[in-house]
Amino acid sequence: MGKDEVLLKSNNEWLRFTNPHHIISAGSVDNVRGALREVEKLVNSNNWHAAGFVSYEAAPAFDRALHVLDAGDFPLLWFGLYSEPHIIQTSEVFAKRSVGREFGVSVNLDWRPSVERESYNAAIEKVKDYIALGRTYQVNYTMRLDSKFKGSEWNFFQNLAKSQNKYAAYIDTGRHVICSASPELFFKLNGDKIFSRPMKGTVKRGLTTAEDKELSEWLHNSIKNQAENVMIVDMIRNDLGRIAKIGSVDVPELFAIEKYPTLLQMTSTVQARTEASLDEIFSALFPCASITGAPKVSTMNIIAELETTPRKVYTGSIGHFSPNRKAQFSVAIRTAIIDRESNKAEYGVGGGIVWDSTSADEYSEAILKARVLTDRPQEFSLFETLLWTPEDGYFLREKHVERMRDSAEYFGFAFSSEAAGALLDELAASFASPQRVRVLLNRTGELSGEAISFQASKNSYKVCLAEQTINSREVFLYHKTTQREIYNTALIVPQIYSDVLLHNERGELTEFTIGNLVVEINGELFTPPVSSGLLAGTFRAHLLETQVIKERIILKGELPKCSKVFLINSVRKWVVVEIN
Repeated sequence: MGKDEVLLKSNNEWLRFTNPHHIISAGSVDNVRGALREVEKLVNSNNWHAAGFVSYEAAPAFDRALHVLDAGDFPLLWFGLYSEPHIIQTSEVFAKRSVGREFGVSVNLDWRPSVERESYNAAIEKVKDYIALGRTYQVNYTMRLDSKFKGSEWNFFQNLAKSQNKYAAYIDTGRHVICSASPELFFKLNGDKIFSRPMKGTVKRGLTTAEDKELSEWLHNSIKNQAENVMIVDMIRNDLGRIAKIGSVDVPELFAIEKYPTLLQMTSTVQARTEASLDEIFSALFPCASITGAPKVSTMNIIAELETTPRKVYTGSIGHFSPNRKAQFSVAIRTAIIDRESNKAEYGVGGGIVWDSTSADEYSEAILKARVLTDRPQEFSLFETLLWTPEDGYFLREKHVERMRDSAEYFGFAFSSEAAGALLDELAASFASPQRVRVLLNRTGELSGEAISFQASKNSYKVCLAEQTINSREVFLYHKTTQREIYNTALIVPQIYSDVLLHNERGELTEFTIGNLVVEINGELFTPPVSSGLLAGTFRAHLLETQVIKERIILKGELPKCSKVFLINSVRKWVVVEIN
């Protein structure tokens, strides 16, 4: 990407805007609305496309009652005017050399909060004081994370946006580079139809699809989160009502739950019909109620009092405006600003503060939202290993396909059960003897398979206890993936051992690196629960369903009273284990 170029994700397509005919920017509040009107005029008269951003501190341009901090020399508005954008494939966006910019070195930045913890706590208490006084119902309090910047801006964007990019954007103004991985829609315009999709209410994701479903249900029914969400929805309904055709404002979806890499998010949809201009739309809606609080005017005054640095494009809006009244603008959250002159980067985080909020919970939520900066996207595939025999075909075939489908849903991989079944049938057509079959699935849904002749090996293994404990909250323990660093590290043991027995931070036995654990105690067979931190094996599930084994926590200290220890999996079935 080069100077004055923009890349945006819109309608699930990547749009690259290059070679601008004109750049329009505004550095003062007095020039913002005129600049926005000029953008719309040039789009309509020249059949051009505008792409850029409006900063949070532009708000007083649309309503003088809205107070903000001084944004300094950062643009309040910046748009490039372009011919038809180029559609870029996702594979190009995230390739090591992509859309014309050198990939550069990996970015590993040292992010530090702009607000000390004591000051943060004091600000939250001040917000609650204002709530008690009736000046506000909710305040979206934010802070900045700052870092010296080194490496490639494009590489940074790739890392930021790879795993969550619904409304992602990369903007190069020359001095500043904006890298956004926003999941939140500010508004979308198509002719006279406009809709907004505010976000309010989050919870940290679980470790499995089942946990995610439980947490989604909890979030959907949370009175606190519903109240916060409804408050924002009502504000946006009122804002849209200022420009909407009479009777057209509607809420077709309330309290929907969306899944992101680290958290579950509550969203709602508000829609209307309008003939308003781009300037009039921004005048009615900007800034988005989800990032201010309620009521907007008095709450923004509180934000200006308590926040110590300007937000700039963070919580402003990024998007494009095209001919025939087509537009899409995001709420610029999960957005970083890189200043090439100072070699510094900043990233905003925050959350909605209400009467029963605690500073500890809010700070934890803010840090959780910042994990996108440090949790580098890991390239991995899902896989299943199946046993095929001439007598029975694939052993536990349906369970293997279901487990892959379940993990694909969890990680957001494309997956077709029919395609997986077709691949298995295609592979089996050439088999004549027992085979160990491995099926892999990548993020885009591409399936591949391989098979090797299988012959049952020794029926007993010598194993040892792992030297290090595993963290039972590590997500990759719960899914069968090619990300096997935990297992590979544990397997660094003398060659006399065929495997190792893992155990967690609570002293609970979990599993082997290639199979589940079953022990015999007082004539009964037990296996550890999945909550101890282990893969729910298909053969294990079969044995539980047929009541051959039972679940219970098994402590390391109980090993001496186990009369038998087994390693089980769907290929080797039962393997007697000798623990040294």
